[in-house]
Amino acid sequence: MIQKIFETPFELAEQFAEDFEKSCEESISKNGSVNIALSGGNTPKLFFEVLSKKYLNKFDWNIMSFYWVDERCVPAESAESNFGEAERILFSNISTKKNIHLINGANNPENEAVRYSDWIKKNLPAKNNFPVFDLLLLGMGEDGHTASIFPDQMNLMNSKKVCEVAIHPVSGQKRITLTGRVINNATRIFFLVTGKGKAEVVKGIFNKENDYKKYPAAHISPNNGQLEWYFDSEAAGLLSKVKRET
Repeated sequence: MIQKIFETPFELAEQFAEDFEKSCEESISKNGSVNIALSGGNTPKLFFEVLSKKYLNKFDWNIMSFYWVDERCVPAESAESNFGEAERILFSNISTKKNIHLINGANNPENEAVRYSDWIKKNLPAKNNFPVFDLLLLGMGEDGHTASIFPDQMNLMNSKKVCEVAIHPVSGQKRITLTGRVINNATRIFFLVTGKGKAEVVKGIFNKENDYKKYPAAHISPNNGQLEWYFDSEAAGLLSKVKRET
């Protein structure tokens, strides 16, 4: 497991964009293509902005396939849509759209979870009876949730399905999410975590204290892959032994 700390979310996004480019190159060199699962949120938004401004001409977008870790059950045009945000910031600036595989949040959630599961299984290689993403980006909420796996829905961590319907514990909004077994089957998993409100959860997970196993993020542990945590200084404020990047 690799852990990196940066002073600001923007510095984190800039460095992650550079590391992301290298990781894509490695996968493409090995496999001829790269399958990526993206997350939404403020930190990925900064990452998309960096890619859009500095990396548009550095990738062969035709051999990069993009999927989503989770999606709110809203139309793609909604301001709440993870795909919609990535489209507005990044994908609207690239010429090819054939390899962008969105979750259709406007569809019936249960039906869409099945459809997206089947689509992933059709297009990705499999190992351990689950599809394998080359690169998978995660965030973490202040309640320790990741993807759309919330503390009160830990059954989704061990589901035998590729995708499931999750329910936000406060708003009641339905979401479609990859399950824990699919996430942990990825070759490389990147956690992008920013904000002071997450510092207690980060400390609990890394020090294995305060009933940390209740946090879904604590259960992300790749079967055969690599896990990398990227923090800003606020999220890592209660950690003392993690190397800070300069």
